[in-house]
Formats: sequence, C-alpha cells, structure tokens
Amino acid sequence: MRILITGAAGFIGFHTAARLLDRGDEVVGLDNMSPYYDVAMKEARLARLKGRNGFHFIKADLAEREVVEAVFAEEKPERVIHLAAQAGVRYSLNHPHAYIDANIRGFLHVLEGCRHHGIEHLVYASSSSVYGANRKLPFSVSDKVDHPVSLYGATKKANELMAHSYAHLFALPVTGLRFFTVYGPWGRPDMSLFQFTRNILEGKPIPVFNYGHHARDFTYIDDVVEGIVRTSETVAKPDPDWNGENPDPATSSAPYRLYNIGNHSPIKLLDYIAVIEQAVGRKAELEMLPAQPGDVPETYADVAALKQAIGFEPSTPIEVGVKRFVDWYREFYGV
Repeated sequence: MRILITGAAGFIGFHTAARLLDRGDEVVGLDNMSPYYDVAMKEARLARLKGRNGFHFIKADLAEREVVEAVFAEEKPERVIHLAAQAGVRYSLNHPHAYIDANIRGFLHVLEGCRHHGIEHLVYASSSSVYGANRKLPFSVSDKVDHPVSLYGATKKANELMAHSYAHLFALPVTGLRFFTVYGPWGRPDMSLFQFTRNILEGKPIPVFNYGHHARDFTYIDDVVEGIVRTSETVAKPDPDWNGENPDPATSSAPYRLYNIGNHSPIKLLDYIAVIEQAVGRKAELEMLPAQPGDVPETYADVAALKQAIGFEPSTPIEVGVKRFVDWYREFYGV
C-alpha cells in the first residue's frame, strides 16, 4: 500500500516506516525536523530510510495548510499514520503555542486531507497523558478522561474529539492509539532512558523526580510498531452495540476506535534505574528531586480492547528492552 507517515524522522515514525518498507509498502514520510531535540538524531534516522525502495521524504510543517493539501493531492496515499506532534509534558509549561500549532492545527489539516482524498483509514497517536488526574488503575479506554493535568495531554484529548467528529460527519475511519512511555533504540534524547544512560556513562548524576516514587508502563518500541501496523490494517468500523444513553468513549456509532498500547506491567522508577545500571555495568548517582508540574504518579495500561481487536499485546520484558537500548547507545556513540 501507499502510506503517509507524519513524523517519519521521529522515534516511533522512523521505526514504523522501516517496518512497512520491510514488508514492501510504499512510504511517504513527512517531518518538519523540529529542533525540539537534537536534529542530528532525526537526520541519522532519516539517513537509514532514504535510498530504500519505496521511501519518499518530504520536509514540511503540518501547521501550513496549503502545504498539507498539496501533499495529499500529489502523493495520493491510501492510508495515513499520523505520528507527528509536539511532545513533552514539561516543555508544554513554557511553550504552549507550539502544542496548539502542531497538535491542534496540524491535526486539523491531516483530518481535512483524509476527508477530501478518500483515505481508507487514519491511525493517529494519542497518549497515556490523556488520563490526567484519573487514579483508577489500570487505565481503560472506556474510562472518561476529562481532567488533563498538562496542555500536552489536553491537546491529545482534543485530537480524539476532533477525530470522532470527522468519523461521525464524514464516515472517515479513525483509530487513536494511546502510547505508554515508549522506549528503545533510536529513542528520543529527552526521554528518561536516554538521559539516564548518558549520565551514568559520563559519571554525572541523574535527576530522579518525585523522589523516585513514580511508576511507568514502559513499552518497547517493537511492540508499539506491531500495534500500529496491526491496527492500521484493522479499519475502524461503527460499533453496532454502541448506546448513546450509556456511551463507551472507546467506540461509537461512527467508524471510530481507541486503544491503549502499553506493556500492562508498571515498573517503579527506582527499579527501572536498577535495570539500567545492570545493563550499563555502572552504578548511578541519584539526584532526588520533587515531582514536576504535569507529572502523574503512575501509568498502567489495560490492553484488553487491543488484544481483542488485533490479537496482540505488548510483552517485551523491561530487562530485554533496556539492554537493547544500551547496546544501541554504545554502538551509535562509540562508547
């Protein structure tokens, strides 16, 4: 198939593009190469995609309406996997406009492109951040998510609402995927695994927020990509049992679906650091710090809906995934 992947130079986008190219799909990769983190990392990922049969890259900003319209008109994708976004909870505290431009305006332009060009299925990235102040664990896609605690989380919730309106009004099949702390080789330099590994190897202290009392549902990149690919092939359909008097947020009378993609096995932050220490072969110096605004104490994915829909659930043990990352890091940086 001919598939448009937005955010193709990003962590998840790069791995998804590579997976689709491996199986013979044509991939149109779009990215604005934002300097939110080291652009050299994005260029290194792209270098591994460019030149491969079936890959075509376009540098463009989704916030530019005319540019996005031209991409859909000229490239004629059959399906879209929308992974581009302004990420980061803490960054949203001081750079709110970046989230509106990328996550709201940019997503609107993607929806319009899908609407006017007969896209068979739009799969888009949401986030576990939409659960916000919720404390009932594990987090289920059937839970209400009306209390975001960061602007980032609020924009991802807005994406889900926008997607539903297009599914309802224009019968556009849409599937939203709530990712839970994705990690692995070629990961984002602003994420904890990257920072912790780098600092331990350089003999620098690592910042441990909330004094280490966080727990996260760390999800390995290969599991996330498997979920993306399988859901893209499972085109969203209306739920015949959906009831407006008792509405399930995860389905609809429109062709709309939501799924969690998480390892459904939360790990305490201090245990996570111990796994990194073992993989690196050195002890970490911990700098214990208070919780940051917008952080939540624990994430834990209920993936029953995902497993029922696509016959798959993430399962890579944290010890396996972290070792693969550390091995990649040593090779990539020559450490």
